[in-house]
Amino acid sequence: MNSKILINGEWRDGAGAQFSSFDPSTGAEIWTGAAATRDDVNNAVSAAREAFAKWALTPLADRIAVMERYRDLIKRDADALAELISRETGKPFWETKTEAAAVAGKVDISIKAYHERTGVKETPGATTAVLRHKPHGVMAVLGPYNFPAHLANGHMVPSLIAGNTVVFKPSEQTPGPGAFIVERMVEAGVPAGVVNMVQGARETGEALTRADVNGILFTGGARTGLAIHKMFADRLDVILALELGGNNPLIWWDTDDVDAAAFAVVQSAFLTSGQRCTCARRLIVPEGAAGDKAIDALVKLTDRLIIDQPFADPQPFMGPVISPGVAENLERAFDRLTEDDGEAIRNLSVRDEGAAFVTPGIVDVTRSNAVPDEEHFGPLLKVWRVKDFDAAIARANATKFGLSAGLLSDDKAKWEKFLALSRAGIVNWNRQTTGAAGSAPFGGIGASGNHRPAAYYAADYCAYPVASMEGEGVVPMAEEQVGVR
Repeated sequence: MNSKILINGEWRDGAGAQFSSFDPSTGAEIWTGAAATRDDVNNAVSAAREAFAKWALTPLADRIAVMERYRDLIKRDADALAELISRETGKPFWETKTEAAAVAGKVDISIKAYHERTGVKETPGATTAVLRHKPHGVMAVLGPYNFPAHLANGHMVPSLIAGNTVVFKPSEQTPGPGAFIVERMVEAGVPAGVVNMVQGARETGEALTRADVNGILFTGGARTGLAIHKMFADRLDVILALELGGNNPLIWWDTDDVDAAAFAVVQSAFLTSGQRCTCARRLIVPEGAAGDKAIDALVKLTDRLIIDQPFADPQPFMGPVISPGVAENLERAFDRLTEDDGEAIRNLSVRDEGAAFVTPGIVDVTRSNAVPDEEHFGPLLKVWRVKDFDAAIARANATKFGLSAGLLSDDKAKWEKFLALSRAGIVNWNRQTTGAAGSAPFGGIGASGNHRPAAYYAADYCAYPVASMEGEGVVPMAEEQVGVR
């Protein structure tokens, strides 16, 4: 696994401090290397700037051919990529194999999206009206740790197809998968300077956002996203695409198959150890016997979940969270909720002191007075009991976020009402909130982003529209031209 940075086609050591990543399930060191300094970052951006014109002038078919070779290399090495992701994130191997498949699948989806969302359209006539789309220039991609290959890849592939060049900084907690996919891009024939990669923590990320780039494509926490947004408040020349997570609601109301609904809740709240930005953070159920029955089914299923190392046999439902520090912070967040009149249904606790494994937490906060509107990025589910469905919708919308929301109900009329009144970019019915299609946009409103959804709509922020009026020659002046003698 490459522990260097990539600038203008050359793998080199960063000039900054050494840092490492660790397997959160064992504590073993996985990756070590030197961070990129501000000079390294500026050199990477300069290389991308220098390479831009030639790459933008490369025929679209040739750019696509490079990406298709990259797709095939990822397919060839999918198991190795999945294994690396499992080792750096602690996610079960069955799950990381789906991420590796999504990395390869993103290429065909992005090609289709490019043509559909940002292709060329002509309206013929004496004067032909033509709509084209052009690349912005140098795109800075800052990747997250929860899907360290898939989500960064989802920015880079459509950027490259559109003709942009890229400087990519993986999360410092998961540098390995980022290096892995960049190596395959180089092997696929991406020209020197078109894709560059810098490694490092916050200082490296800040250097990249302050460099001479044309776009910032960021997936991560709301606090960092807001800081980036403020940084560029007076920079209309830089396009921002920010995907910032959510405090996502899931309403459970009137389902005959209680066990199936409980499974949807578990998939929503605890998949990937609760480390998906679409995970349900808030469960809303009816007061009384119906709510009791739902919670009882949820608890029984939660108690059956296998929590183990990523390559364990049988395969676990969930592994650790990303680090012991995150585990400790989640435990503290759970404790604060219970101290503020929350009723612990299942304790979120660190399994072994100093470890990254935690048990899923469920806490009834109906009687709490000041539950913070925060995204706790882990397996922590808050429960509200409400008197009627209107109150359930109001509770669901009581957040500054707006990424995903869901309804579990056999009543289609309730679904239609929820769909109309909910405030989120992904709204699911009788499916987990973590379900999303690559053939659809992915993003939200409010504090969840800046109205530039990713996935299929990533094509929209990777190119800008250019409208042209065209003719084979200039039009001669007519004798009856108004206002001319």
